[in-house]
Amino acid sequence: MEILDGKKTSAQVREELRREVEQIVSAGHRPPHLVAILVGDNGASITYVNAKVKACQEIGFRSSLIKYPAEVSQGELLDKIDELNNDPTVDGFIVQLPLPVHIDEKLVTESIRPEKDVDGFHPVNMGRLAMGQGVLLPATPAGIVELLRRYDIATSGKRAVVVGRSNIVGIPVSLLLAGKYPTGNCTVTICHSRTENLAEITRQADILVAAIGSPHFIKGDMVKQGAVVIDVGITRQPDASKKSGFALLGDVDYEQVAPKCSYITPVPGGVGPMTIAMLMKNTLTAMKMYAPHSDK
Repeated sequence: MEILDGKKTSAQVREELRREVEQIVSAGHRPPHLVAILVGDNGASITYVNAKVKACQEIGFRSSLIKYPAEVSQGELLDKIDELNNDPTVDGFIVQLPLPVHIDEKLVTESIRPEKDVDGFHPVNMGRLAMGQGVLLPATPAGIVELLRRYDIATSGKRAVVVGRSNIVGIPVSLLLAGKYPTGNCTVTICHSRTENLAEITRQADILVAAIGSPHFIKGDMVKQGAVVIDVGITRQPDASKKSGFALLGDVDYEQVAPKCSYITPVPGGVGPMTIAMLMKNTLTAMKMYAPHSDK
């Protein structure tokens, strides 16, 4: 069993990006600019946004953080999105989810211009992904296939099972694994809460992606010997023995499943760091595609 080390791999990706940004700046151009919008004081969202800002600093990006109170109106938020859409010095921006209940997340997502949608959630970018033409890919799915690629894990002709059908992870990672992408050409089955005989299906997987949001849902008897297991889940559970006061649990029961795997991602330190690295990659890609000669 070998661990798919997302922390180490993301560091490699960041270093490659840092070198490229260094060359861009040395040539007299401005660095890529990523903007994050944070609404409210959700603890997990604050942690994620701070990690993204830190990554920008390490790589040499310019970053801006815009904070709003939870009671901000939908109109004010949409006005800011329109402003960023039309700002030539902004290459990409994200609106950290979840949003307060009075704000329509779908409307917010669709208000971001596709070429600045570095989260990869806009319907246009999702459509391009489905057609095999994806460029700005959803960050977590992109991080998953990047891990597979960098560990030279064969995918072509393999049976992949994805547990979870969210638009953020389950559906796009299924498209990436099934499509004509470098790490693709799998035969993919998507499972969800209505799937019958789930364990029977997951035991057929050469590559199993768990993205259901249920701690330790995947048990040892649901995985075949030698499978590659990708654990996307991350749930906080109170734990007095931890300095932070909580433990982070994945969707996979690691102790049961790991001995059966050829490769497995840990939680934390697996998919999470890759998500941020691929967000940074999307920002650089957006700059090169849509503002290739900008020095503003």
